[in-house]
Amino acid sequence: MTTQRPTLPELARQALSSVQRGYDLLAPKFDHTSYRTPDDILAATTRALKQHGPYADGLDLCCGTGAGTQVLREVCTGRTVGVDFSSGMLAEARYTYATTPPPAPHWVRGDAHALPFRPGTFDLVVSFGAFGHFLPAERPHLFAQVRSALREGGTFAFPMTAPQRPGTAAYWTLLGFDAAMRVRNAVWRPPFVMYYRTWPLAEVHRDLLAAGFDVALRPLPELGRRDDGSPRCRLVVATAAPDRSPRP
Repeated sequence: MTTQRPTLPELARQALSSVQRGYDLLAPKFDHTSYRTPDDILAATTRALKQHGPYADGLDLCCGTGAGTQVLREVCTGRTVGVDFSSGMLAEARYTYATTPPPAPHWVRGDAHALPFRPGTFDLVVSFGAFGHFLPAERPHLFAQVRSALREGGTFAFPMTAPQRPGTAAYWTLLGFDAAMRVRNAVWRPPFVMYYRTWPLAEVHRDLLAAGFDVALRPLPELGRRDDGSPRCRLVVATAAPDRSPRP
């Protein structure tokens, strides 16, 4: 609804709020910030998922203003749903998609810690740029929520960029940001949970397996490679495995 970037006072006000209130405040200008997932990542994810689809019903987890929901519209043949706990972000999503060709996405206000969907509702769940808002201890419950929302054999997919190499400017920038957020949360309430270095791939892989997923990593080569030849970004593709719990 606006083309202006947020001002420093507006960003400060957001940072001193709760996560939910902060995004309500930032919502009208969110798509003009660096926090929005870049289009090249969304396009690369779409291309990778098209190789393994099509899918029926899809969910954009922590959808924000709905940038990632377009991925679902391109790879899903059924309904597409976006869920987020910020009413302000959902209002922007509704506005953005109001003039797009039907069928329009469904927008649901809900908490990722308690997804408001029946078990086995979706064939595909995607998420972009939201995991920094979840502490490591919250991962198992979050992944269990996603596993419940998926049908057996359904897919949970999200991109993960390679960690910054120690000593680089980007490494120190992210380290400094996380340190500043820890200080902020130690001295100010309500907390604003947002960290960049709390979801290392090895731990994410472990927690996905424990939640009942089979996990594969798909390189996204169009996003470039590091000096050692490894991809700068991978798509984590977690498949909801059959229930392996013992039968009575």
